[in-house]
Amino acid sequence: MSRRLIAVVVTAATLGTGVAACASSSRGSGGAGSGTYMIWDPYPQFDADSAWAQLLAKCGTAAGVKVKRTAFDTTDLTNKVLLAAQQRNAPDVLIVDNPVVSTLAEAELLTTTTDAKLDTSAIEPNLLAAGQEGGKTYGVPIGANTLALFYNKAVLKSAGVDIASVKDWASLTAALGKAKAAGKKGITFSAIGTEEGSFQFLPWFWGSSAQLTRIDSPQAVSALTLWKDWLSRGYAPNSVINNTQTTSWQEFATGQYAFAENGTWQLANAEKAGFDYGIIPIPAQSGGTAPAPTGGEFVTIPVQGKTARYGVSAKLASCLISADNLYDTDTTLSYVAPTEAVQTKQVAATPGLKVWVDAVKAAKGRTSDNLGTRYPKISQRLWTAVQSTLSGSKSPQSALSAAQNAVK
Repeated sequence: MSRRLIAVVVTAATLGTGVAACASSSRGSGGAGSGTYMIWDPYPQFDADSAWAQLLAKCGTAAGVKVKRTAFDTTDLTNKVLLAAQQRNAPDVLIVDNPVVSTLAEAELLTTTTDAKLDTSAIEPNLLAAGQEGGKTYGVPIGANTLALFYNKAVLKSAGVDIASVKDWASLTAALGKAKAAGKKGITFSAIGTEEGSFQFLPWFWGSSAQLTRIDSPQAVSALTLWKDWLSRGYAPNSVINNTQTTSWQEFATGQYAFAENGTWQLANAEKAGFDYGIIPIPAQSGGTAPAPTGGEFVTIPVQGKTARYGVSAKLASCLISADNLYDTDTTLSYVAPTEAVQTKQVAATPGLKVWVDAVKAAKGRTSDNLGTRYPKISQRLWTAVQSTLSGSKSPQSALSAAQNAVK
């Protein structure tokens, strides 16, 4: 076992929960030459009768093998993979949250797409970047989601706001002021002290032209000042400090808010909200679409002791990311496809997805810019700075300066 793997496993064992159970796991019939291939995914919400499970079985049949699928929640999956690798018992195909790819690649647990002979030529470069580390690519995105602004049409109408006028931070802030003056509420979002808080702050951070390599820049300070001013003026509720993306959505669903920052995964809930809504991309400080962070998983092929298995593993992975299957898969997962051709098909079938396709095209991987495994440390300092500022214990400048010093 490599020193890098030892370090990552120790970290996972320290921070993770419920990982000890993996020690007794066994591949059973999954050994080389058995005709059974292991696929692990982070979709426990889909049972054996789901369209997703049926697709995995279909891909196995096409490759001439049987697929044994195991599903974990996202955090548990990462821990299970690290310990399975320690035991030389990794799955043949792994579908994992995109920020984790860099961690696994640095631990030397993943094959490159070049070695696995996976075709990435049709994948949007900004989405593929989340799976790149040290100039190499370690997986292929199965789809992506990101953030945008939902808005309540009735609230904006009562406030006299034309949504077409909302093009930058100044015009958005003006709209929030009009909503408050009309007796409504402005905007809700998640600023909780976890990765969710960083995820929601990043469009504003990047929209100011700030970079994660210097989180106390004047641009970064302007982004955090924007959020702080919204709370100070009563345009956003103090509850955002503890809001998850779910509880933030619940606030918007009351019908009292003009805007909510949230993602594609809320589309089904939006249809049930009982009021007319619209969606616009998150504006950058001076106009245009702000880069929002990409969510979504990558299809990867873990390193195996028996390299003869790679050929079939590549067939399984290629099946999952083929144009024939991406449309159905991303519809099931509420994702925007990672290729332009399938995105076009999605918009043709559901015109309302265009705003999400546009947002995904402008989106950015959290580990992009060659941040790799540095991103989680930066993110933790970033959400800590947001919490300190919004709670009133520090100014935006002092909070971000402390964060930058801690990162160093």
